[in-house]
Amino acid sequence: MFALVAFPAVRAYSAPTVAATKFEISFPASLHEGAITGRVFVIISRTDNPEPRLRAGWWGDSPPIFGVDVSGLRPGQAATIDASTLGYPPRNLRNIPAGDYYAQAVMNVYTRFHRSDGHVIWAHMDHWEGQWFARSPGNLYSGVIPVHLDPQAGYDIKLSLAKVIPPVPLPPDTAWVKRIKIQSRLLSHFWGQPIYIGATVLLPKGYADHPQAHYPVVYLQGHFTLRAPFHFQTPGSGDGQDYDSRGAAFSDAWNSARFPRMIVVTFQHPTPYYDDSYAVNSENDGPYGDALMKELIPAVEAQFRVIRRPYGRLLTGGSTGGWESLALQLYHPAFFGGLWCFYPDPIDFRNYDLVNIYTDDNAFYVPGRHWMAPERYILREANGQPEVSVREFSRLEAVLGSHGRSTQQLNAWEAVYAPVGADGYPQPLWNKLTGEIDHQVADSMRRRGYDLRAYLSENWPRIGPELLGKLHFYVGDMDNYYLNLAVYRMQAFLEKTSDPYYEGSFEYGRPMKGHGWSPMSDAQLLRVMAEYVTRHAPAGSNPAAWNY
Repeated sequence: MFALVAFPAVRAYSAPTVAATKFEISFPASLHEGAITGRVFVIISRTDNPEPRLRAGWWGDSPPIFGVDVSGLRPGQAATIDASTLGYPPRNLRNIPAGDYYAQAVMNVYTRFHRSDGHVIWAHMDHWEGQWFARSPGNLYSGVIPVHLDPQAGYDIKLSLAKVIPPVPLPPDTAWVKRIKIQSRLLSHFWGQPIYIGATVLLPKGYADHPQAHYPVVYLQGHFTLRAPFHFQTPGSGDGQDYDSRGAAFSDAWNSARFPRMIVVTFQHPTPYYDDSYAVNSENDGPYGDALMKELIPAVEAQFRVIRRPYGRLLTGGSTGGWESLALQLYHPAFFGGLWCFYPDPIDFRNYDLVNIYTDDNAFYVPGRHWMAPERYILREANGQPEVSVREFSRLEAVLGSHGRSTQQLNAWEAVYAPVGADGYPQPLWNKLTGEIDHQVADSMRRRGYDLRAYLSENWPRIGPELLGKLHFYVGDMDNYYLNLAVYRMQAFLEKTSDPYYEGSFEYGRPMKGHGWSPMSDAQLLRVMAEYVTRHAPAGSNPAAWNY
């Protein structure tokens, strides 16, 4: 006999409903009448002081930030950031634990550029703030509001971009500090929009009282700033925002008796991709190198009494400024008389931080392992503790801007070094979400001369004789961005040079000296540079005229 077995009725399975988690961001017509193309951000923080936007995008400790492009967004129309929107450090809104937070929205407004190379792109026009979306004049932002977020229960939070960032106030000139701001003919032609470059000039004590004296000029390279060189503080200004101990010590030395009298100049040359052009020509940024050499430096030399001969033109800078001061010296070896290069951005692309862009296939992990794939890092503490991986930092840039428009470090390098893509934006060296390296882009970067160690090696017979004794490098042995590794490679090359031998120097901070290390104060550096100028002054010159 067969037993009859009763089976329970089969019920149709339905997946549990997932609650929506989203922010809706809009702006009123009273604040901006027309449509906006740009990128909208929502920043979420556990504190409202400082405002969430003012900490967003920091490498090591950014509050959660989420970004989405908008095209032609009209007043009253909402942009949506939801669970599908990429974020950093949490990958999406659902990764934010339930709790009480503060939220703020920002609109980074883009400008349409009709470039002379035929490409039409959208990017953020710098307004003399140094490409910081949270402080850029004309950008919109909301108030900071308390919110309760619960990814299980869901939420739909509306934020109104009801405020606009005001223009940046320009510091006034003083007897010590002068400023130049000019529209670049070369860059305006390339970008199809007015593009401005500038300089901040620090004059020596007694400049007005010695009208016949001409002074060595130090071109101090670095990120965009409107502050005076070396954070100099005008005597009696009472300008508290510029006060710091380093600047105060330098100012005391600058005004002291028998200090070498020199002129120090910083450049302002932000691009639509970054706060700084790296002082060279590039396919994506345009002819910034020509603009500095043919427009800005001539304007400085015409307005101020600098020594207009190579021995009196000196270069220095650190980090980004280290790379660009070295590039200026190598690309114009007979124009500049000497270089003091501190902790430069990668000057050998076999150490693009830790990545070898020519042989590694992926930027995110160490190659050649059978069973493990250790992460590559881009930031560490000086004791060796890793802080931010290349994978994480690449995702941060993907959140801050598509098409290379993050205005952060990796995209900035690509804007300078990489070729233009078919869409008019920089070709990425690696995919910011997978880490896969495009070796055609890497090879193009080297062919264009941006791998400075390779450029120097390939051109040493031609430019070496103009560089004797001019190259001086300084970096900590535990640079936080691993920049010491490429400097080691540069030294290995230069120490083997012959016909001629380079006759320069390298100095390393040990032990555990990180990014920003220097063996001397700013005032001591200028004394070293002044002594160098005096030693190399040609017959007939009069160093005593500026050593009063």
